[in-house]
Amino acid sequence: MLNLQRLDQLVSGAGLSRRAFVTTTLGGAVGLALLPGMGMAQQPANAKPGSKPTEQPLAFVSIAPDGSTTILCNRMDMGQGIETGLAMICAEELDADWSRVRTGFGDQQGAYVDPLMGIHLTGGSASVKNSYQQYRELGARTKAMLVAAAAQAWGLPAASLKAQNGVISGGGRSGGYGEFFDAAMKLPVPEAVTLKDPKDFKLIGRPTGLVVGQAKSTGTQAYGMDVQLPGMVVAVIQRPPVFNGKVGKLDSSEALKVKGVKAVLLVPLDRGGQGVAVVASGYWAAKKGRDALKLDWDLAGVARPDTAALTQQYLALAKTPGLPAPKPELQADASGWSKAPRKIVADFVFPYLNHAQMEPLACTVDLKADRCDFYYAAQMPGIDAMNLAKAVGLKPEQVQINVQMAGGGFGRRATPASEWPREAAAVAVALAQAGQRAPVKVIWSREDDLKAGYYRPMTVHRAEIGFDAGGKIAGWQHRIVSQGIMKGTAFEAWGVRKGVDGTATEGMREPYDIPMNLSVHHPDVNVPVLWWRSVGSTHTAYVMETLIDEIAFATKQDPVAYRLKLMAGNAKAERHRAALQAAVDKSGYGKRKLPPGQAWGVAMHESFESVVAYVVVASLKGKGKDRQPVLQEVHAGVHCNLCVNPKSVETQVQGAAIMALGTTMPTHRITFKDGVVEQNNFYDMAMPRMPDAPKVMTVSIVPSSDPPKGMGEPGVPALAPALANAVARLTGQRQRELPFRFA
Repeated sequence: MLNLQRLDQLVSGAGLSRRAFVTTTLGGAVGLALLPGMGMAQQPANAKPGSKPTEQPLAFVSIAPDGSTTILCNRMDMGQGIETGLAMICAEELDADWSRVRTGFGDQQGAYVDPLMGIHLTGGSASVKNSYQQYRELGARTKAMLVAAAAQAWGLPAASLKAQNGVISGGGRSGGYGEFFDAAMKLPVPEAVTLKDPKDFKLIGRPTGLVVGQAKSTGTQAYGMDVQLPGMVVAVIQRPPVFNGKVGKLDSSEALKVKGVKAVLLVPLDRGGQGVAVVASGYWAAKKGRDALKLDWDLAGVARPDTAALTQQYLALAKTPGLPAPKPELQADASGWSKAPRKIVADFVFPYLNHAQMEPLACTVDLKADRCDFYYAAQMPGIDAMNLAKAVGLKPEQVQINVQMAGGGFGRRATPASEWPREAAAVAVALAQAGQRAPVKVIWSREDDLKAGYYRPMTVHRAEIGFDAGGKIAGWQHRIVSQGIMKGTAFEAWGVRKGVDGTATEGMREPYDIPMNLSVHHPDVNVPVLWWRSVGSTHTAYVMETLIDEIAFATKQDPVAYRLKLMAGNAKAERHRAALQAAVDKSGYGKRKLPPGQAWGVAMHESFESVVAYVVVASLKGKGKDRQPVLQEVHAGVHCNLCVNPKSVETQVQGAAIMALGTTMPTHRITFKDGVVEQNNFYDMAMPRMPDAPKVMTVSIVPSSDPPKGMGEPGVPALAPALANAVARLTGQRQRELPFRFA
């Protein structure tokens, strides 16, 4: 997802405050984020006007008379475990009985904005990082108010009371938190609180299972797809085969004959296209009705991208200078590359990718004359609320976003234009206009999302590197060709500087002190693009880490030692060195000999302020062009500063590694032919399965007491290059393209 640290820096560099950025962009075509103090940003009764999200405990904590404690998550959980992680932080300072803690989600109200960014956003691996201090303060304030309420009830000094494990005691009396919660929440919220010394932590830092773990493992967890409302109907949309197409001729007579079909409606789509919604009593009836439609599409004037042609266009562009990357360290004099005794000239091609989250998209809309409720997994409910209010013709305060648990997301659920919930809103409006007003759930099939969704941009890199026999780099000329993700969105003012989209270049050069000159081309293509788990680092890490490895190999240097040498003069690389060493130590690299037919691969990368290094062991199966790598072992070293929940970090890295493995597998890509996506489902877009998982996978977390950083995305970037580096040692071939291809 979005790199929030980078956005924050860009805003500051432009002389804008976060509030000023959002204020100046309100009213644009996209619709924008919600800030505290705006019309719909309601606050709890005991919160002072203008209270910060850290000062509104009643918005986050609820304790029942029996002591059951619910702690709301100010984000959307899509499997990263933040509903548990944030609850752990709050419960730590609250001194709650963890066995009685439950979790839930906030909504689009002002209390639930990211406290540092001032907008509603789940992304950028920022949930724990940005809300760590917030949830500590919320827990501490809640506890202080509970103690104050007990002191009043018992006529005792608050200082004489102790709160521990959900119980307040002192003066020979004791009572559970639930006895005092209602009275406590009527008291003033303390402006200042004393937080625990980390040495006294009982929850933070302890491996902890998800609060919803049992529900997920038993199939009882409800997701956005599972929402059921009385009288609800289901709709699917037939979208044009080429983006921005419109309906030419429509014959719905056969569709309306399908049992259960209630309506066939023309609806506006994202980006100015047009689709046909089939509304029925259930999904299968809606799908059968859609299959029975007879449609002619109007594609006049619509550009039809073609992957083969785009590849050649991008490769040609990469040979020409682009827009200079707006960072001084990326504008070094790289002319020495052409005079160096050794050279590498390499082109890399990365395909469009679908997010392929396990739960396809679904949004339920309950549109009434004076109110509209939305039920879906919302990554940006504040932005969505503004866009959706406009879509249904209501005021923002008449719209309610009910955030649901998501079965995966990886960025797909965070479209700045609120694409898929806005399309659901259009169906609800059309249904009401047709005189059939009812709650409606709009469902995307897997095929719908593969063929009509948003994608990671197709990207080409060209590197021209000169170095000497000792591996000293004389110059590194680099060009990137990729569509910009942020252009035309509410994030453009933050993320685009001097014409360069920062998501295309993030991860380049660091942590290596090398003379790099980087420029960028952003072609316009009729393909909608979006952040994909770890965004630009999905390709920049691959390019950097395979090329660094190639130089090490060419100069007969150990790949670990060479990386350490390149980082030697960088004081900011301490965490990189620690993560790399943790992976090396756990793997036994350099201390044990691998069996014949196996090879080591090494790579590391920092994204979203966390560093993940991989040391892998790989082998090959098959022959010739049909060869495929087998990932035998994966050893990860992680530096994310303070680790709130080691179990969540471990599982995030494991899942990220498997997801990254998928990017190397044959057919794992999205391709276009005459404007039409060629893939349909997982049968023609390879996904990693259980037999593809490594036999051994370890995650070593470097101890730290510094404030935590993000971990939802950083496990992705370094795995594919580590595997590619192992494959190069087995075959002598460098993989310049994803997915892998063998000669």
